[in-house]
Amino acid sequence: MASNQKYMIGGAKMTDSVLPAVAGPPRLWSVPMAGEARFSWDYGSDRERLLALYQKGKDRQWDSTTRISWDLAVDPSDVLGTPDEQMGIYGSRQWDKLGPAGRLTLRQHAAAWEFSQFLHGEQGAVVCAARIVESVPDMDSKFYAATQVMDEARHVEIFSRFLGEKIGLDYPINPSLQSLLGDALTDARWDMPYVAMQVLIEGLALAAFGVLRDRTTKPLPRQILAYIMQDEARHVAFGRMALRDYYPQLSRAEVADREDFIIEGCYLMRDRFRMSEVWERLGYDVGECLAYMDKGPRTRAFRSHLFSRIVPCVRDIGLWSPRVQSAFADMGVLDMASRDLDQVLRADEDAAERIDAEKREFAARRAEVAAATADGSGEA
Repeated sequence: MASNQKYMIGGAKMTDSVLPAVAGPPRLWSVPMAGEARFSWDYGSDRERLLALYQKGKDRQWDSTTRISWDLAVDPSDVLGTPDEQMGIYGSRQWDKLGPAGRLTLRQHAAAWEFSQFLHGEQGAVVCAARIVESVPDMDSKFYAATQVMDEARHVEIFSRFLGEKIGLDYPINPSLQSLLGDALTDARWDMPYVAMQVLIEGLALAAFGVLRDRTTKPLPRQILAYIMQDEARHVAFGRMALRDYYPQLSRAEVADREDFIIEGCYLMRDRFRMSEVWERLGYDVGECLAYMDKGPRTRAFRSHLFSRIVPCVRDIGLWSPRVQSAFADMGVLDMASRDLDQVLRADEDAAERIDAEKREFAARRAEVAAATADGSGEA
C-alpha cells in the first residue's frame, strides 16, 4: 500500500467548522491518477441485471432538502442517543477519569469523527465513481456509474450539512481511509476503483451505517443513514456484478494481485474505526485508549459487523483463495462468508422505505388532528 506520508491535506490543520470554508491554506489533496479513458462504440447490451440496476438508480434519485427532516433538533453532545456503554473506551481508566462534562465533550467529538469519516469516504466515492465512468470499458457500466456519481454527491452534501449545522465539529480524513483511496486512484487498472470503493469502502460503510441506524434513538441521523444506505446497497450490488463477470477472465497471477489488495485493504479498514485522532485531540493517552479498544468486547463485536457485507461480496466475485480466507479468519470475520448478500442488501433498501411510510403515516395523523381541531373550533 502507498505510504500515508505521501498524501497530505494541503498541510492545513482541520478546524472546528465545516461550513463555511475555513480561512488559511486550502484543505486540498491532489492525487496524480493513472490509466486510460475508455470509449465504447458498442451501445448494445445483454446484461439485463445491470441495466435493471441502472433503471433503479434513475428511478430512485431523491432530493435531500425535501426527503430529510432537517428541522429536527440534534444535541451535539448526544447525537445518536446511544448509552455511554457503547463508547469505545467505556470502562477504561481514561473513561473513569472523565467527569460528566468531559464525557459529553467526548460524545460530541466521537460523533464528529465518525460522521467526518463518512463524509470523506463519500467524497472519495464521488471521485472513484467518476473514475469508473471514465475508465470502465463497457457502456452499461458507464451508465450505472454515472448515476452513482450523483448519489455520492448527494451524500457529501448531506454529511457536510449534518456536521456543520448539527454537530459543529469536523475531523480530517483517517490515514487508513486516505491510503486506500490513494492506492485505488493511482492504479492504472480500471477495476481497482471498483475493488477499493464498491467492495471495501462502500461495503464497510454500509455495515457501519447499519449499526448506527439500528442503535440510534434520534430520528434525524436515523433518516440520514437509512436513506444513504438505500443508495449504497445498489452501489455494492453494481461492483459485485461487474467484477464477478470480469475476474474469471484473468490469469492466476492477476487474481492473486487483486487478492493481495483485498487483504491489505481489509486490514486497513479493520483499523479505521480506532478514533486515534479523537484521543489525540482531547489530550488522552492515545496508546492506552487504543490498547483498551483493541481488547474490548465492544470493538471486536463492532469489527465483526463491519465485515458483514465485505466478506460475502469478496467470496461472490471470486477472490476467495485460501490466503484470503486465512486473512479473514485472522480478523475473526470468516463466518460472515455464509451470509446471503442479496438478502442483506434488500434489507438495507427496505429500511428506508419503512421510514418513508412512518413519515407518511405521521403526516396523515397530524392532518387528521388539525382537521378535527378546525372542525371543533368552527362548531364552537
